[in-house]
Amino acid sequence: MEQKDMTVYEHITELRKRLIYVVVFFLFAVIGGFLLTEPLIKFLQHADEAKHLTMNAFRLTDPVKIYLQVMFIISAVITLPFALYQLWAFVSPGLYEKERKVTLSYIPLSSFLFLLGIAFSYFILFPFVVQFMTNISDKLNIQQVIGINEYFQFLFQITLPFGILFQLPVVVMFLTRLGMITPMLLKSIRQYAYFVLLVIAAFITPPELLSHLMVTVPLLLLYEISIWVSKISYKKVLRAEQKALNQSNHD
Repeated sequence: MEQKDMTVYEHITELRKRLIYVVVFFLFAVIGGFLLTEPLIKFLQHADEAKHLTMNAFRLTDPVKIYLQVMFIISAVITLPFALYQLWAFVSPGLYEKERKVTLSYIPLSSFLFLLGIAFSYFILFPFVVQFMTNISDKLNIQQVIGINEYFQFLFQITLPFGILFQLPVVVMFLTRLGMITPMLLKSIRQYAYFVLLVIAAFITPPELLSHLMVTVPLLLLYEISIWVSKISYKKVLRAEQKALNQSNHD
């Protein structure tokens, strides 16, 4: 398929149309989120890491606040693949046929990595952190009074960033295909990237070495995987450029 030239006004109109699609889809997703919110909150309250904790509401609005936040998160997660598709549909007219197919494949991969990041943080990291904190309280003979708002805010703080951070390989793959980064660049800034990831891990986890390592090691592995992904994408870019050059020489 040939690239399609559009005026600035047509671009703005197309973008507006795609945003309306996303908003309408999100409103329908809110209905699904409304139906799923109560069972999910009850599940999270009775999960292994929370079933021995008594949840308390210190303000009258806390349960409603948590209900709305969980509903919004569910709706956003449901909308994410559709929003990515609309983004792809907006930029695809300016891409070649092969590029369109490649970038379209990023959507399920991105959604999968987002859910994988949340699953990793919830099922592996979060129980360990909760257990560590409760053990500290028990050793100090402190009776914990857990606020439902504080509990869920802490849960969101641990899990949601991992869903975003696990997008790193997809972002690197995309930027490499666009020619904005190369595996050589990623290698040259590796030490600075490691430092940034260490800082991010420090913000996510409590001040304790083992939990900090449980976050840092996966993040560093993600960066190394991203370099490997960038190498593969970069080779494909070079092959495509060489093929285009050979065709132009034959012409």
